[in-house]
Amino acid sequence: MDNSQARTATEHPRPIGPEIGDAFGMLLMECWECNGEPNRVLEFVERDDGYLAAGDASRYFAPSEAWGTLDRWACAQAHGRILDIGSGAGRHALYLQNVGHEVVALDVSPLAGEVCRRRGMEQVVTGTVPNLLVPEVKPFTSFLLLGNNLGLLRDTQNAPHLLQTLAELATPNAVIIGQGTDPYRTESPLHIAYHQRNRVLGRMPGQIRMRVRHENITTDWFDYLFTSIEELRGLVAPSAWRLEHYETEGASYVAVLRLSD
Repeated sequence: MDNSQARTATEHPRPIGPEIGDAFGMLLMECWECNGEPNRVLEFVERDDGYLAAGDASRYFAPSEAWGTLDRWACAQAHGRILDIGSGAGRHALYLQNVGHEVVALDVSPLAGEVCRRRGMEQVVTGTVPNLLVPEVKPFTSFLLLGNNLGLLRDTQNAPHLLQTLAELATPNAVIIGQGTDPYRTESPLHIAYHQRNRVLGRMPGQIRMRVRHENITTDWFDYLFTSIEELRGLVAPSAWRLEHYETEGASYVAVLRLSD
């Protein structure tokens, strides 16, 4: 290596990339500490094809009066003992707790759980749904998968396991109230090309590989699933749950799944 090459290597060190950590929880905590002021904190979601989307993190703190029709309708369907899965900053869980329901907020992000506690949530659990399969956890009447969290079905392999676990945690006649987005309601060439790439790879078209970024921190890569209503019906069909009803608003929908007798 000559001197000019040595200088270039010194002046331009190899990028080390973002560190793995609780990026989602960090952005929620930062947003909480700035009182949820709009446009102060952005959430960056990176897809594995390089597509990058940004959103205002203050939406995770939106009060019920600022919600859209689907959020209000979804919460009106919840009853009994409620598990809010992927609770984030607790906007749905807190609302339901404040109107008198018993609610458990569940999120894999420790800092998201801490935000929920600071905001007044009484029951907060850090972990995943299978972590609740212990004798001391009482069954639930309603499961919330809002904020597009039907995406936590992930793929055709994981969906049956999640649905079975929820059935094991459920009271008779329990409901799953989940929000999703129809991936085919798009004209974006980037999204349409991604759907086709998934088909070639044997994946569902609306299955994405993604991670959440905040400053120099990123979550691990994880799968998330967007389905049409008919695809959701097909995923649910082999399980103990049945698609009972759904409401739509543009590409978004809220579906109610009922546990069969």
